[in-house]
Amino acid sequence: MPRRCAVTPATSLRPGTSCYCSTTAAGEKATRVVLTGPAPAGDAPFTAEVRPLRGYIDPFEQVEDWFNAIDWLAGEPMADMNRLGLRGSSYSGGHVVYVASRDPRVRAIVSQVPGIASRPEANPAETPLVRAERDRATRMARGELGYPAPREKLVGDLTGAPVGDKLLRWWPNEEAYHLTAAALFIVAENEELMRNKDNGQRAFERASGPKQFATIPGIRHYGIYGEARAQAVKLAIDWFNQYLRVAK
Repeated sequence: MPRRCAVTPATSLRPGTSCYCSTTAAGEKATRVVLTGPAPAGDAPFTAEVRPLRGYIDPFEQVEDWFNAIDWLAGEPMADMNRLGLRGSSYSGGHVVYVASRDPRVRAIVSQVPGIASRPEANPAETPLVRAERDRATRMARGELGYPAPREKLVGDLTGAPVGDKLLRWWPNEEAYHLTAAALFIVAENEELMRNKDNGQRAFERASGPKQFATIPGIRHYGIYGEARAQAVKLAIDWFNQYLRVAK
């Protein structure tokens, strides 16, 4: 649903151009929005009708949210920043590797059934998918295309379309070389969405801090949320207790 928002443009904004909107309403927070109509000329602040952007995939924006959450938590009097742990599953299993590798405040992570892409050994093959993502990025950069529709499916059965070609530049596994936080990687033995050796196992091998690699036998990717949920939760709790719990 469109809403109204006070905007101070840093550049000339057009319909489809995104920006951030802050509100003071209870329960509201800053969010990325897109103009629903043309902006007036000039640099003066103006009130515009905007539409919040939801249901798209931008991994760089997502990890920035993780960093922001940690910064916010650091201002909480009851937060012990010496005992900070992160847990990520599936796509966010790569996010926790990226964040912990870049923020030394993170002391331990659990990355389960993770998708942790690596830098390609060569330029990506010009498949129809790669060409489509490059084309979207070009059209967005030229103001000819806006953000994807909420929860749009452009890549297989993935819910939420990637923004431009950002997935082609998202290589969180390269950050694992700098991972010194205690890291537990949990994978499904019969993982069907990715190759464990190229994702979780590779990040495990690259990490230099305390680490453990656990395989849950007999399950596929989504079994981590079903029949193996209790086992995965126990592994995570035991890991955090080992590295974050205060000795009595």
